[in-house]
Amino acid sequence: MAFAALTIAGSDSGGGAGIQADLKTFSALGVFGTSAITAITAQNTQDVTAVAPIANDVVAAQIKAVLDDIDIHAVKIGMLGAPDLIETVAGALEGFDGPVVLDPVMLSKSGVALLPDDAIEALVSVLVPRATVVTPNLPEAARILGEADEAVGDEAVLAQGQRILDLGAKAVVMKGGHASGATCRDWLVTCEGAVHFDAARIETRNTHGTGCTLSSAIAAELAKGATLQGALERAHAWLHEAIKAADQIDIGHGHGPVHHFHEAWG
Repeated sequence: MAFAALTIAGSDSGGGAGIQADLKTFSALGVFGTSAITAITAQNTQDVTAVAPIANDVVAAQIKAVLDDIDIHAVKIGMLGAPDLIETVAGALEGFDGPVVLDPVMLSKSGVALLPDDAIEALVSVLVPRATVVTPNLPEAARILGEADEAVGDEAVLAQGQRILDLGAKAVVMKGGHASGATCRDWLVTCEGAVHFDAARIETRNTHGTGCTLSSAIAAELAKGATLQGALERAHAWLHEAIKAADQIDIGHGHGPVHHFHEAWG
């Protein structure tokens, strides 16, 4: 029997983030990927030049079509551009009792806003409590909490992670890619405590889609039956190697993607 996962996210025409990154990650980690596209973006490694949302009823129909026919073992949620779409996705997932990974996508790598301010409240009230784990980077964590400053240092990161738990999240992965220093540290924060995963920071411009890729890797491992800590451990280590191999493929002239298939070719 094959393991299968569903990604609900936006499309990246450049292939490095969003639905494309999620499906590549699922496949690389041995999971059959399905998708519900929430928006079409025109983007490459340098810029996002257009965003066109998909009608809510069509997003719901995609989710229903997949869940009605395919045994889905985990769901990853990425780019959601409006409060009513957030409500739509939550409604479409009613009855699904598997793990849900929520990646609160808010900005593109080039700095384009992908989640408007009026959608933050809906995300927090509707989807954060629904998720098995929420995976914000440091700017996203601050925005979820309505705080002006990103967390700096382990103590502040853990404090923000705890405050997101207090919003109803079952678990939080505080992603450390935006922090400074020679070590990239991801924290898993739960009601039982916190554990971190470290990797040497890699000097490369090719990090487009790392957030999407990490969250979909966690979803893939959960789909295969891993514990949350085991899923993050595998996803963190696998993404580190994908970033190390990114310069081998050298896609585009801006922030290129990681090498999702570094274990198969390159």
